[in-house]
Amino acid sequence: MTSPSHAVAKYHPVSIALHWLLALMILGSLGVGLYMTGLPFSPTRLKLYNWHKWAGVLILLLSAARLLWRLTHRPPAELPMPAWQSRAAHGAHLALYVLFFAVPLAGWAYSSAAGFPIVLFGVLPLPDWVPVNRELSESLKPLHHWLAYALGAVIALHVAGALKHQFIDRDGLLHRMWPGRA
Repeated sequence: MTSPSHAVAKYHPVSIALHWLLALMILGSLGVGLYMTGLPFSPTRLKLYNWHKWAGVLILLLSAARLLWRLTHRPPAELPMPAWQSRAAHGAHLALYVLFFAVPLAGWAYSSAAGFPIVLFGVLPLPDWVPVNRELSESLKPLHHWLAYALGAVIALHVAGALKHQFIDRDGLLHRMWPGRA
């Protein structure tokens, strides 16, 4: 294990920025999604649905940028840890990347099938990528819902792992992705 007094190799500032921006957007979108579904039909609910859709599109774009960056820039070497923890971390990261795309795409498909187009920022109409179909929308709505819950669960595991490394292992892992100097 690395002692906290030893410097650990940090991620590139672009990786750090994409990580935290995506984290904030996803947590915000999950929160808005939970809140808005309980509201009665109103202008506020419609506004929140539009914001939620816009956030989903931006999350999709940021996820693509993050994946492209990750595929073209090697992360720092892994810190020493048991093999099972390394496998669990890799599995969680793979699940996160899959869900970064699956959740907004399922939401977009649901919106399209329900006949509610996405107009990004109220200006740029995005194409529907499935036809309007009530039966399809009724199956896509719970898919989007459960994928979002799965994303929330994997995020919770990810955060728990980072906190374990920070407060139990004290190996400096959290500092690698923290903004600013180590």
